Amino acid sequence: MKKFIAVLSMLALFAVAGGASAQDKDKAPEKAAAAAKAEPAKAEAKAEAKAEAKDEEKKEETKPAPTPNKGDVAWMLTSTALVLMMSVPALALFYGGMVRAKNMLSMLMQVFVVFSLVTVLWCIYGYSLAFTEGNAYFGGFDRLFLNGTFDAAKGEFSMAGTFSKGVVIQELVFVAFQATFAAITCCLILGAFAERAKFSAVLVFIVLWFTFSYAPIAHMVWFWMGPDAYTDPKMLDAVNAKAGLLWQWGALDFAGGTVVHINAGVAGLVGAYMIGKRIGYGKEAMPAHNLPMTMIGAALLWVGWFGFNAGSALEANGFAALAFMNTFLATACAVLSWTLGESIFKGKPTMLGAASGAVGGLVAITPAAGNVGIPGAFVIGIAAGLVCLWGVSGLKKMLGADDSLDVFGVHAVGGILGALLTGVFNSPSLGGPSFPVDWVTGTMTAAKDYSIWGQFIIQAKGVGVTILWSGVVAFISYKLVDLTIGLRVPEEEEREGLDVTSLGEAAYRM
Repeated sequence: MKKFIAVLSMLALFAVAGGASAQDKDKAPEKAAAAAKAEPAKAEAKAEAKAEAKDEEKKEETKPAPTPNKGDVAWMLTSTALVLMMSVPALALFYGGMVRAKNMLSMLMQVFVVFSLVTVLWCIYGYSLAFTEGNAYFGGFDRLFLNGTFDAAKGEFSMAGTFSKGVVIQELVFVAFQATFAAITCCLILGAFAERAKFSAVLVFIVLWFTFSYAPIAHMVWFWMGPDAYTDPKMLDAVNAKAGLLWQWGALDFAGGTVVHINAGVAGLVGAYMIGKRIGYGKEAMPAHNLPMTMIGAALLWVGWFGFNAGSALEANGFAALAFMNTFLATACAVLSWTLGESIFKGKPTMLGAASGAVGGLVAITPAAGNVGIPGAFVIGIAAGLVCLWGVSGLKKMLGADDSLDVFGVHAVGGILGALLTGVFNSPSLGGPSFPVDWVTGTMTAAKDYSIWGQFIIQAKGVGVTILWSGVVAFISYKLVDLTIGLRVPEEEEREGLDVTSLGEAAYRM
């Protein structure tokens, strides 16, 4: 009986399997027909996908180019005017008040004419050398005479990128803004050899130094291809390779600690050595002839510096606000720390010291303005007042140079301090905004990945390159001028004063 049941079960299983096989055979034509119908549908879907992809490509191609935001443009035009004010009248008054009365007009004249000269040179070739693609040290000649910035036939303006993807300003706005930086940098040098240099020699030196020091250092520190060039992580190294040398290294300089202040300060010190000391220096009193004028100049510098630092954000955004506040705060801290230090070490504070402290604070916060947080502004400002006070007193004696208006002691020393501390206080762990680790996505370096020591070393390398480059170019430029037309006025002209002997005028008629 058991065998009979087992046989029946096996027969049932074979029957079920056979039935299923028969059904499959019956349905095979149906499946084939369905597959045949599906093939055109699949082909149609693929064609539709390709068409959609092409449409997307066309949309990308026909996507309108980014247009400047009127608020950004208005802010940048305002910032440019503020930086212009920093030279004439602010720096001219600041320097003019510190020289002796017989050299007042000479100082004003040098600042006024040098600013004008460099502005013209900037538009002829300086901008092109600094801000077009070339190599790691110099730009090219694509923008000679500002060629290509405006098409009069089409009424079209070329655009310059900012630090945000898809955000642009008219390139001419950027050209004008950077022209004021180049011009004031050259004007800063003048204070180091005030009251004894030939006017013609000053102008020839400025042409040489601007061409071979300012333009290349600006290119090395600030030139890059812009955020919109970073579209593919695979192209990161190739895009970075087109930037300036110090940018490739990762050096941070928000508004000109290296490009402007260290650059000018070193050139000024070299000039003070090569031109020599003023007649009577160290033996005769050479006090500032008009401290109220110097104070007015310092105050105007503080106001104009908001355009210098906050304008370097290139947009009216949060980083402009950060740079604005840091500039405000660090300067006030430096005034107080210099005044306190002067009271302790010299017995009493002075108006000249307070004004110098303000400038020292402005200088030191310049490379850090949008690169550090509020804690960094406090520290940099307080340190700047004390360190720059040492720079114009203790360090000046050690160097033994007659740096007439303390260009090295304030600008180079303050710039070095600010550049180095930028690497420290840029860290998110110390309240800083960090810097992009990936320009493709805009991702910032996280606190855990930020190396304070590593960035400090990069900043120090940037400082070292600037000191060496500016010093060598300045030495060669001064030497060439001295061998051709001479650097210094004759002794009798220096004693009488440069206003009368060089300009045939006098600042004051008694």
